[in-house]
Amino acid sequence: MSGEPEAEGDDGLEARLKAYEGRAAAVACRGKDPVNAPMIRHWCEALGDAHPAYAGPDPVAPPTMLQVWTMGGLSGHGRRARAYDELLGLLDEAGCTAVVATDCEQEYVRPLRPGDEITFDAVIESVSGPKTTRLGTGWFVTTRTDVRVGADLAGTHRFRILKYAPARPRTGPTRTGSPRTGVPRTGPPGADNPRTDNPRPRPVVNRDNAGFWEGVARRRLLIQRCAGCGVLRFPWLPGCGACGCPDWDTVEASGEGTVHSYVVVHHPPAPGFDPPYAVALVELAEGVRMVSNVVGLPCDDVRIGLPVRLAFQADGEEPVLPLFRPREEAA
Repeated sequence: MSGEPEAEGDDGLEARLKAYEGRAAAVACRGKDPVNAPMIRHWCEALGDAHPAYAGPDPVAPPTMLQVWTMGGLSGHGRRARAYDELLGLLDEAGCTAVVATDCEQEYVRPLRPGDEITFDAVIESVSGPKTTRLGTGWFVTTRTDVRVGADLAGTHRFRILKYAPARPRTGPTRTGSPRTGVPRTGPPGADNPRTDNPRPRPVVNRDNAGFWEGVARRRLLIQRCAGCGVLRFPWLPGCGACGCPDWDTVEASGEGTVHSYVVVHHPPAPGFDPPYAVALVELAEGVRMVSNVVGLPCDDVRIGLPVRLAFQADGEEPVLPLFRPREEAA
């Protein structure tokens, strides 16, 4: 086996993969726990969501918890259909031994409340043709999970993965400069940010966040503002978590912020990054928080409360990225 997927023109493999569309990926599975208030509370505390609908004597579960109630833990559900394993096995044989989750979509039909017992079935909804990405060449596989309470559909969860053959590293000039500056491999080449043949992966852009990335491309950091109650929110969402209003406009962030929390990544290595580098939760002056890199100083010097300022970086065809630098350096 060569470690590469079969040629794009190999209709035989594509036909065999396409034959799995519509087949079951999981059958008659049952949630390991009923919908319950403690898990709802933990979820809301982790996300900082204090909406009153999720607390009190008659709470509902946040809609975005839909997948939580289907999780089987380390032991699984034991009911995964053979077809899904066969499909993944075919891709392994074709050299697509790596996998990455790419995106998910959820549809909510009815609220879930503590005590609800959920059941679910999953189907292999689609298998793409061979696709070449920066990670490598492979196939996108989408499964659809229908979540029910009794006979009633509660929601639908679509999950998409890319099963691919990792691209071989391209040879190129040796990177210079110290990785201790925490500068990811992107941005204009320079003493602390040289050009590389292994750029960071592109962000996933979808219908909910496209406006954010369009703003970033124009060197503007846009924050959503609810048209109903005026609450600012980040990351971008299709509706307001405070009042439920689906309408919104945007305000431009000043770019000022402070490091609320951070972590220094040493392992595992990832394409486009030189460990160690700092990933921070930055609290913007407007009150919302966002995750980004803190660059331009040794990782050991990043600290909670560090004043930072927005700095955009781009390199050739790479997307513009919003990063943060120490405020005195940015000035």
